[in-house]
This record gives sequence, structure tokens and C-alpha cells, in this order.
Amino acid sequence: MTSKAKKDQVLIFDTTLRDGEQCPGASMGLQEKLQVARALARLNVDIIEAGFPIASPGDFEAVHEIARTIKGPRIAALARCVDKDIETAGRAVAPAGKRGRIHVFLATSAIHRQFKLRKAKEEIVKAAVAGVKKAKEFVDDVQFSPEDASRTELDFLAEVVEAVIDAGATTVNIPDTVGYTVPEEFGKCIRYLKENVPNIDKAVIHVHCHNDLGLAVANSLEAVRNGARGVECTINGIGERAGNCSLEEIVMALRTRHDSFGGAYTNIKTTEIFRTSRLVSQLTGLHVQRNKAIVGANAFAHESGIHQDGMLKERTTYEIMNPEDVGVTSGTELVLGKHSGRHAFREHMNTLGFKLTGDALEQAFNAFIDLADKKKHVYDDDLVAIMQQNISQQPPGAYVLNYLHVSTGNVTVPTATVRLASGEEILEDAACGDGPVDAALKTIDRITKIHGTLEDFTLQAITTGKDAQGEVTVTVRFEDLGLMSGKASSTDIVEAGAKAYLNCINRYLAQKAQA
Repeated sequence: MTSKAKKDQVLIFDTTLRDGEQCPGASMGLQEKLQVARALARLNVDIIEAGFPIASPGDFEAVHEIARTIKGPRIAALARCVDKDIETAGRAVAPAGKRGRIHVFLATSAIHRQFKLRKAKEEIVKAAVAGVKKAKEFVDDVQFSPEDASRTELDFLAEVVEAVIDAGATTVNIPDTVGYTVPEEFGKCIRYLKENVPNIDKAVIHVHCHNDLGLAVANSLEAVRNGARGVECTINGIGERAGNCSLEEIVMALRTRHDSFGGAYTNIKTTEIFRTSRLVSQLTGLHVQRNKAIVGANAFAHESGIHQDGMLKERTTYEIMNPEDVGVTSGTELVLGKHSGRHAFREHMNTLGFKLTGDALEQAFNAFIDLADKKKHVYDDDLVAIMQQNISQQPPGAYVLNYLHVSTGNVTVPTATVRLASGEEILEDAACGDGPVDAALKTIDRITKIHGTLEDFTLQAITTGKDAQGEVTVTVRFEDLGLMSGKASSTDIVEAGAKAYLNCINRYLAQKAQA
């Protein structure tokens, strides 16, 4: 690698396990933190901030265990510029050896100096230097953060940065602690440090931006444009208050628009992004909003007829990234709704095994539009029902759920009885499983004699109240045709799951028939 290429690399410092976990309701236990740390290692992040060891025995144990078991990334532990904090952090990251990092911080802004610390500028500089020197007793890799840097006087910020680098800091992180700054202002701050700190070339500049004004990613990108070469971020942008800079957004922005950032790049394995996002969401219980960039359910979904028509003709008309590049294996989704056009409708029906032309297409499309006006979400089983009720056309071998009964409980073996209709034929069977959903899917496998491997099962409420409708999305792998996804909704979760799974089987049959 050339020296210029290395200079253009932006280090990804993931703080999901520290700052991300400070999000209310997002706390994780040791085993959950280890799962996330392994996922971050697969993602190939450069540094994992594993926690704040002095905070609790549990935090210390988590940092220590991550430092002991995770290979690859550097493992960082947070500490205030307090000897006890730093000593505890040093013990926690010790198993990581040379990959261990201590991240010390001290507030520098006037408002923090006056009201929180009650210290003069000279005392702040002295304490920061002492903290860095103490950390150097335990590790070679020391990072210093001037907390609330974005509201600190630039000349004083430069003074602190110069002093801590002289003391041995190898990374200087510039935090926008309360999400106050804006891109142009933050870019000027980074440029000022680059131009006014004589020893700045002896340390890497990181940035750590919060999202209180929704500008964390924009501020981080502007910092990169002005010379920062490390971005501190979290999976799904979780964190205190409105959250942190989102890892997936910063990484894909640099990848997609590398031309706008002087060739700056990361070493992130982007195909692991979606998988990691889902894991963090499941473990923290923090759902990813549907319209979230990169990893939201709608990130690669298109309903507008104009967009769908363009997508079917040339993907790049309305998509700037391949879904597969971020690990979305089911690819682009053309969502059928009242804004969809005939082209998208015909293509989608084709994937279900219905080849529509002329009057049949017009009749089915009009029935679909009538339903879409009444129903926000139109699912594959709705479309199959339209074809059964309105058009005398049936894809070969397609199945419709006719009856479902499950028996379950804490002292009962979960059992499902399923009746499917395939044309004029009615088929019925029963099976046991690990739970009611598993039992229903196994029964469907027995009836259809098609065995798919369930790789993902996601439930989301789409209405409110005790009788809320649940939307189930499943991803199923078939040995000969790969992954297929299906959706269905019902007030009964088991029924929704069975219908979604059946949608995948019908798609599988349609593709087999066309092969």
C-alpha cells in the first residue's frame, strides 16, 4: 500500500458497546456484548471501544473478556483523567496486549470549566497531560478526547491538543459532545487544528459526533474532508439522546461518494453491515426505523410507479447502491401499493407465477388498485386471492392457506394442523415443532414436500392496540434457488408467519416452473 493510500484510510472506531449502550433501554449483558464484539470483528472495524471499566464490575468484566477473546481490532477502554479510572482501564485491556488502547477524556469548553469542573485553563491542560502520561504507563496506544470540543475556544483547544500529543497521545479525538456544531463550522475546527498545532502530524485526528440536530454524519464527513482520519460511530447510530454518527451511513457515504472526499476510504467489509445492524437491533431491543438509511426496511424498497418502471429498466436510475453490497441478500424490493404502475405489477405477478397480458392484466391490476385504496399494505397472499377471485388463472402448484390450528403451552408439545388449497385439491397434515410457528412451518413442508431453511423471521406491529396487526417478514433459503423473502400480516402472529413462509414456497414454485 502506498503512503498516500494509507493516509487516505479513515479508521472506524466503533463505540456501540460504550456510547451506544448508554442509550436508554439498550444495556446488554456479557454474552450479548461478546456477540456484538464478534460481529464488529467480522465487520473489520479498526477499533472497538468495549466499555467504561470503572463504571461497574460488569463493565470491567466485559472489556476484559472482549480484550481476551476478540482478535483483529484494537480494543479501547474509556477512562476519565483520574488515576483510579486509568489503572482500572489498563487492567481491563491488558489481555489485548499491543492492541490495547486507553481512551482518556476531560472537558475543555468554557461552560464545562465553569460549571462542572470549576477549573481554570491551566488546570485543565495540566490534568489532561497527567492523564495521558498515566495511561502511557499501561499501553503505548493512548487516545485523548477534549470533551465538548466543538464549544471550546479554538486557540485553547489547539493548546490542549498540542500538550497531550507532547505527553504521548497517539490519537486525538475531537467530540461534538452535545451535537451542537454544523458542518462548515466543524470542518473549520479540524482545519484550524491541522494548521495551528505544530505536532499534529504525530497523532491521528478522530471525530465523535452526536446527532442532536441530525447532523452527526454530515459533521463527520466534513471533518474527513478537512483532514480527520478516524470516525467514532455506532451501529444503527444508537447512543445517548438522539444517538451517534451512524457507522453504516458514514461508511457507505465514503464508499459511494469517494470522489467527493479525495479518495478517503474505510476497510469495512460492507457485506456484513446489514447482518450486524439486525444483531444489534435484536440484542438491544431498539428497532431500526423503516426509512433509516442503508439498513432500514425501506432503504431499497420502491412503491412509486415511476421509480419502479425506471428500476425495472435500469437499476441505477433510482438506486445508488447495490443492496447486496451492504448484505441485503434479498435485493431490491418493489413494494406494491396504490402508487405502483402496471409494469411493476406485471413483473411482480410474474414472480408469483402469474403471466398476465391484455384484458387479464387490466382486470387484475384494477382489482389490485381497488384493494390498495382500502389497504395500506398489499401482500403476496392478497394478490393470490385476487387471482382466485377475479381471474381464472392459477400458477402451477400454488398453495393457499385454507385452515390453521395450533396447540401450544408451557406443558404442551406445540402442534399445528394445516390445510392448504392447491387448485381444486385440499391437502391437510399436522406436525410438532419447537413452538407454534415452527410446528406450522414444518407442517407446510410435509404437505408441499418442499423444504426451505428459515434464515430470518422478523415481526413488526403495523397497527396499534391489543388487536394490532403484526407484519411478518421471512427469508428462506432453498438449496437450488437460493434466498427468497415473503411478507404477510395478521392479528395472529402464527398465521402471518405461515402465510409469509407459504409466499416463499409459491415464489420458489413459480421460479422452478420458469426455469
